[in-house]
Amino acid sequence: MWPWITAILLVSLLSAPPARAQGTDLPVLFDARERLVRPDVSSVLRLRFLTTTDFPPFNFTDQSGRLSGFHVDLARALCDELGLQARCQIQALPYEQLTSALESGQGEAVMAGVAVTEELRGKFNFTRPYLLLPARFLMRNDIALARQDVEALSGRKVGVVKDTAHEAMLKAFFPGITPTTFEDQGALMRGLKEKEVEAVFADALQLSFWMMSPEAAGCCSFLDGPFLSERHLGEGMTIMVGGQDGALAAALESALAALSKDGRLEEIYLRYFPVGLF
Repeated sequence: MWPWITAILLVSLLSAPPARAQGTDLPVLFDARERLVRPDVSSVLRLRFLTTTDFPPFNFTDQSGRLSGFHVDLARALCDELGLQARCQIQALPYEQLTSALESGQGEAVMAGVAVTEELRGKFNFTRPYLLLPARFLMRNDIALARQDVEALSGRKVGVVKDTAHEAMLKAFFPGITPTTFEDQGALMRGLKEKEVEAVFADALQLSFWMMSPEAAGCCSFLDGPFLSERHLGEGMTIMVGGQDGALAAALESALAALSKDGRLEEIYLRYFPVGLF
C-alpha cells in the first residue's frame, strides 16, 4: 500500500466531517429480515483480534503511535455489541505471522484482509463478508465522452496491471475493450497521469486514495461501476476465527449483522473511506 495513504487519511479524519458524497453508501450484505442465532459468548475469557499495522485505512499506526483504522474501530464495535468490552484486545503482528498465531491460540480472530481459501477453511471458520472491494474505472477528466458509462470506453486505451485478477476481469467482463498492460500499479498510475492511456481499471481502494493524492492533482474521476466478481476478486473482507466449533464465528456474524442493520457499520466505513468505493 502506498505510504501517502495514511497521510491523506489522517488529514480527512482531522478535518470537519464532510458532506456525504454520491456513491459513498455501503452495500448492505446482511438481510435485515434475517434472524441470525447468536451463541452465548459469556464464557469467552478473552476476545483477541489479530491484525497488522501496514494496511491503511484498515489498520495503521497513527501520528500518536496508536493502532488505528477501520478494522480497529470495527473490532471494538463488535466487542461492544457482544458485551465483551472488558475482555476485548487488539494486537498487531506481521501479516505472515497471523495464520500461525491464530492456529497456536495467540488470538481468537483475525481481521486483516486474509483471502479465504479452501486450505484455510480446513483450519478455521470465516464469517460472511462485511465489506467488498470492487474494481473501478478511473478516467482522465480531460476526456470527453458521449455517454458516462463503460460502453463509451470501447476503442479507447484502458490501462491495467498485467497478469493480475483485474486484467482477467477486464477481459472477461468487457471484451470490447483492448487493454494496455503495465508492469505494476505505480507504472499504471503514471501512464494515466502522463496520458499514455485514457482510463485504468484496478482496485477501487487504491484508485480512490490515488485520486485524492497530490500526485493525481485532480486529474481523474471514477467512471461507472462499481464492478464485483467473486471469481476474480474473492469473497471480500471476512473475519477468520480460530477453533472448530463455529460458535464464536456465528456470534461475530450476528454482531456484524446488528452493526449493519442499525447503521454502525456504515458509520465506521465513512470515517475511513472519504471517497466511496461504490
